[in-house]
Amino acid sequence: MEANLHSMSDLFSQLGLPSRPCDIQAFTELYGPLADPFRLHQAPFWTSWQAAFLEEQFLLDADWIGIIDELDMKLRHPMPSLVWTGKSRFKSEFVQ
Repeated sequence: MEANLHSMSDLFSQLGLPSRPCDIQAFTELYGPLADPFRLHQAPFWTSWQAAFLEEQFLLDADWIGIIDELDMKLRHPMPSLVWTGKSRFKSEFVQ
């Protein structure tokens, strides 16, 4: 498998979304977990343009597909962010 040609930040920028790591984490926590019947481009939170871009990249097996697959996985299995609790270890909490 080839390494991703684009980063997750690149993909979010391409989709017209905030692209800092904290924005990406918040997005996956807000919209995940994505239900199995949906393909990524069918998720109800995309604009029509974003959905069309994701579907086209999938159909063309374009160079974006590796990072799109990674986003699909993150949305199906979102990981809670780690928040410092002031103690000697981290506590897992969703950022709101």
